[in-house]
Amino acid sequence: MSKTIDLELTRAEVEVLELEARLRVVPMNDTQLSDALKTALAAKKDRLAKLRTLHATAGRGKAGKDGEEKVNPLHAGRRPPLKRTVPQRPQTKGGK
Repeated sequence: MSKTIDLELTRAEVEVLELEARLRVVPMNDTQLSDALKTALAAKKDRLAKLRTLHATAGRGKAGKDGEEKVNPLHAGRRPPLKRTVPQRPQTKGGK
């Protein structure tokens, strides 16, 4: 059950982010589209809040050692940026 809630919560977060991004690029004279996106965004945020409370109550039963609750790092806010590595050129056997 918890994996289903995690996936649903993650998908709802993505949908809210997509709607917010779409709302940022709406043409200024298109009020009908803007109003529709704002309505959809409000509904999605409401659903996301409900899912977050459901997720929080579902996770209360699980506790780590010493009674501490484990926090899933994916849902504890924004994820940390990926670490990028600089590709290295292979060393040549002979030099100049």
